[in-house]
Amino acid sequence: MHNKNMKSSLTLILSCLIIFMVSCSSIPTQSQNKSNIKLNLNIETSNKNKEIIIESLLKEGIRFSINFDANNSYLLKNEVLNSNMKYFCKSFINEQRDIIESAVFDKEVDDKRILIIYSDKYINSVTSLKSKYPKEIYYLLSKKNFENNIKKILDVNLSDERYAQISNLDKNLKIQHSPRVRKDISKIYFLIDYDLGKTIVPIFKNYALGMNFFSTSELFHGATDIKKLADFEGTSIPLSSEIFINIKDKKNIINIQNEFEILMINDFLEIEKMYQNNLYKKNIQLETGYTRIQKNKCISRRLPIWKINMNSLIPQS
Repeated sequence: MHNKNMKSSLTLILSCLIIFMVSCSSIPTQSQNKSNIKLNLNIETSNKNKEIIIESLLKEGIRFSINFDANNSYLLKNEVLNSNMKYFCKSFINEQRDIIESAVFDKEVDDKRILIIYSDKYINSVTSLKSKYPKEIYYLLSKKNFENNIKKILDVNLSDERYAQISNLDKNLKIQHSPRVRKDISKIYFLIDYDLGKTIVPIFKNYALGMNFFSTSELFHGATDIKKLADFEGTSIPLSSEIFINIKDKKNIINIQNEFEILMINDFLEIEKMYQNNLYKKNIQLETGYTRIQKNKCISRRLPIWKINMNSLIPQS
């Protein structure tokens, strides 16, 4: 009921503000120490993003005017995490993929092969990887019988067959069996979403002992509770600790993706405020992490690789 009321109130605020602000009116605040800060925005975006923007600015307590219908407005795409937002060099997801690629395909550290597990949704990304790393192992998940397919990928089925053959030689023998997996793979890179990941990753964890798992945060974007990250324990992801801290204690969220989108939009607004009010800083603490800013240069997010450890993250050297 609380979420419905909040949603209704935001929609009402949005409707009123759109009518009121098309004329470029300003919203005064009661905060004296922020009275000199102003923000003027012309943005074209979805209703969902409009609500996020307005709620963020009202919480910030600064004077602002915003127009969602002006010509030649900045286009903030609905898919915030996959869009190249103003001021940033790349989208949040593409930055993660670049970091993962550097870590996973570094043959100076490990000359074993990489197993890339992906779904139809990521075919274009995998096509690019295949052109650069043709000798790696790529597997498209397309069938429902996931466990048997995974056992085949890891050669677990061969180990099971050998065990069955030995057991059949003498039914009275009691042999302990721990399936052996292939030894030529050291890393697994998952390009799958949460719906598949919550089923697939735990199966791999049962068999691929000693292998390192990697993914972008897309793996758990659909999760509605931070505790559900336990399904991906041991998986390495590029993510700042600030992002995790900002969402870990939130209750009744839509999903983690929505929380990330809010953080990204807040960062954009913070940088816009900085430039419009001549508050330039070389180093700035954003909601997605500590960032270095250079004038006339795009911003790269700092996303160190962390390993999921139950309900937290631990740094990975």
